[in-house]
Parts: sequence; C-alpha cells; structure tokens
Amino acid sequence: MSDPTPVLSLDGVSKRFGPVTVVDHVSVNLYPGKVTALLGENGAGKSTVIKMMCGVYQPDGGRILVDGKETVIPDTRTAEAHGIATIHQELNLAPNMSVAENVMLGRTPSAFGLVRRGELRRRAKQALDRIGLDVDLDRPVGTLGVARQQLVEIAKALAVDARILILDEPTAALTGREIRQLFDVVEELRAKGVAMAFISHHLEEIAEIGDTVTVLRDGRFVGEVPATTEQDELIRMMVGRDIEDQFPRHRSDPGEVLLKVDGLTAEGRFRDVSFEVRAGEVLGMAGLVGAGRTEVVRAIAGADDYEAGTVELLGRRLPKHRVTQAIARGIGHVPEDRKAEGLVLGGTVEENLGYATLWSTGHAGLADRRGQRRRADEVSKRLRVRLASLDQPVRDLSGGNQQKVVFGRWVQAHSRVLLLDEPTRGVDVGAKVEIYELINQVTDNGGAVVMVSSELPEVLGMSDRILVMSRGRVAGELPAEGATQDRVMALAVSAVEPGRATDLPQEGIITASGDDPAPPDRKAS
Repeated sequence: MSDPTPVLSLDGVSKRFGPVTVVDHVSVNLYPGKVTALLGENGAGKSTVIKMMCGVYQPDGGRILVDGKETVIPDTRTAEAHGIATIHQELNLAPNMSVAENVMLGRTPSAFGLVRRGELRRRAKQALDRIGLDVDLDRPVGTLGVARQQLVEIAKALAVDARILILDEPTAALTGREIRQLFDVVEELRAKGVAMAFISHHLEEIAEIGDTVTVLRDGRFVGEVPATTEQDELIRMMVGRDIEDQFPRHRSDPGEVLLKVDGLTAEGRFRDVSFEVRAGEVLGMAGLVGAGRTEVVRAIAGADDYEAGTVELLGRRLPKHRVTQAIARGIGHVPEDRKAEGLVLGGTVEENLGYATLWSTGHAGLADRRGQRRRADEVSKRLRVRLASLDQPVRDLSGGNQQKVVFGRWVQAHSRVLLLDEPTRGVDVGAKVEIYELINQVTDNGGAVVMVSSELPEVLGMSDRILVMSRGRVAGELPAEGATQDRVMALAVSAVEPGRATDLPQEGIITASGDDPAPPDRKAS
C-alpha cells in the first residue's frame, strides 16, 4: 500500500532576507492524521518555515503543494481558505472579549450590519465541543488560564474547518497537567484526520506525540526520521555534533557569602524566606507553579516591594524596591518572560546589551556611544550571539539568541550575582548547553547564581544546592549531589507547618520553621 498524499508539502523551499538566506532548500510533508514534529536549534529556520506554510512569508524558491497540487499562498486568508491554521506561541486572542467572540473572531456571523448572537454562540460551541472544552461562552477569555486560552485558540482554528494545524511551541507556558490536556486534544484531532505540525524543544514531548520528525540545521533540511529515534541521535542531527554532557556544571568549593536573604515577607506572595548564596555557587530554586519563586527573585532584584526582611549583598543591605540600586551594587536579573520584561523588542541588539551600563559608563549625562558599541561587539562575540549586525532589532533574533542578549547585558555590567528565572525556557538543546556554560563562566569568575527552573533535570544538573519552595515558604534545602526528582517533589508538595517542612527523613535536608504559609496570589512562578 502506497503512502497517502501529503495534504501540505513544502518542496525545496528557500527564503532570503536581503543578502541572508535563512531557509535553504527545505522540504516538509504533513499527512492526514499524522503529527510531524519540526526540530532544530534556535535560528535553524523553523519559524520561517511555518510562516511560509500559513502565508505570512512567500518562498523565494521551491514549491508549496496542497493536496498534491502546486499552490501559491500569498496571505493568511488564502491559507485559511485551504484549511491551514496556526497556533502561535504568543496567543492571538482579545482578552476583554468573550470566549465565543474570540472563537469566531474575523468570522462573526451578521445580518444587515448586526451580529447574529445566536448563530455566533452556536458555531463557537460547535468548535469547542470538537476539542471537549466545556467553558462559559460569555466569559472574558483573559480570565481563563493559559492552558484554556490555548485550547480556545485551537477551537478558533477549527471554527474555520482547519484540516492542517500548526502548533508553534504550544507547551512553553503550560504545566504538566495542562500539557496532558493539550495532548489529549491532539490525539482526538489525529483520530479525526487533522494533519499537524508540532514545534517543541522538548524531545520527550516529540517522542510522545509525534509520528515523524523533520530536522533543520542552519536553515537547511537535515533529514526526516521516526519520532521514536533516540534522543542522542536527534540532538546530533540538530546541532551537528555530539553533546556528551547536557549539564556541564563546573563545581568548586564555595567562597564568601555574596547574597544573604533573611526573613523576606510579602503578604499573599511569600513569607519568611531566608537563604545565602556564596561565590562560585549556583543555588537552584524548585517548586510547583505558584510556589512563590518568581516573586522572591523579583523582590531581591528590586522589581517588587516587600513588607519585612532584608537583602544583603557582600554584607551591605540593599534598599527595598530600588532596581537601579540593585544593578549598581552588582545584581543582574534575567526575568521569566524575556520578551515582556527582559528586552525592548523594538531596540537594537547594541541598545539592549547596553541598557544596564548607560549611566555607569556615561560622561556628564551623555552616553558613551562608541564605548557601548565596542563593549556590545565584544560581549556578543563572546556569547556567540547569532546576528546580522549590532543594529539588528532584537525582536528579529531567535529565542535562544534573545536570551543570550539578556545574559550579555549583565555580563557587560560585570554583575556579581545573577538571578535567573526560567533561563532556558523556549530554548533548544544546543543553546541550553551554551547558556549553562555562561552560568559556569559567572561562577568560575567568583560570581553567584540563583536559578529558578521548572525543569527538575536542569535544577539537579546545574545546581550546587537546591532550595525548594511550597506555598510561598521555604520547604527545605538539599545538596544537589545525591538529590533526586522524587525528594525534590516530596518537598515541593509538602505543607510547611510550624517547626516542620516535610515528613521525609531529615538526612541532607535543612527544614523551615515558622507560621503557616501565605498562599501566593501573583502569577505562576
């Protein structure tokens, strides 16, 4: 029996921006009822490929075929007419509009200029029923959690009878349970014959949900293999080399205390948080969503206020809620959401690298533009940032290279303590290792790192000590050597009670004590 005809094929497509070729003779096939995973490092061309699939970009060479027939897709409307829909990593929803209105956005049924509310609700419910999402049609979509918003996006795509669904990093902001819910929907769509392209940096997700994997490297097609292919082989195809150690931590004897946090409290977010970090050390912060890790890091960085407790850097107390003072004293902060909080997307690479040092390197209130450019050039080369020029808008860089720019800002500022919040989120395996090497550079040079991560293998592999938080409190501390995911998770799910953090054996654990924890009310940490 011959293979079915692909519903969508990119046959040897190429795309150039000026003199730079970002996609070079790439071929991708999507089949009905199959999930094709698209894998590659940041900057490999994945985003450009999917934008050619959905009509945002047009190829400069090669062909696009729909149902085996050569087709031109000049815009997204034409893509929709062919049944192609895309779920982007940044959700494309109107938060103040209702669920039903979002599902039918751009296709609102009307008569004589008036919205047909009954028909709108009927069609929206029909699309939501296809993916098994039971939600109030009149509820503002912005009040839903990220996972449900993602499912509303899928329903929105199915409302146009999408038979080809492109999922771009759909799990990046989801918890484990939410990912499971999304994968259940993907399985249902697969059973109904929907062809899907799935982009993810998580190889275990690709193995679970994918049928085949198309691998790109440096904008070129490397190969198409089964999703059951060994991870080491996929990594080799993706980066062009073997990565012997995915967590290349350089461990050494810790030096003097650089950062001391004592009794930090912000009601409703975290309470009585205390810890120290020494020179040459990485302190990993683990915990479930909502444990308060992000909130603590933001308070230390001066981004948010707190009611009680102290933060000391090299024995000197830092003033509360003063970002400029924290930066001047040697604290660098890589936030959880690099695009919203870590970068000025409209600014150039040079500008983003230099924001933390504009004042300290200026003269008489004027920026040292020549010096800033020289330093930006040195740091971008040292961190191996892939860019066309320092004048390139930072929004045009891949996610991994954007993250390197945020890191580079603090390297350029010679920060002694780096606060890293989900430093490798949305970053491929090769770029992750490069970021880990940057962490090693900081600690090798006598700095210290506090690293918040939701990936337990990363916490275990790159930390010297692990601080576990639960419900806004410190549940316990473990030496990384000998720690296991089970022991970390046991602490993470524990209720911090007076005088007791966990009922586990106390070997290797420093427990917390104090009052009942305050439930955090900020976003997930």
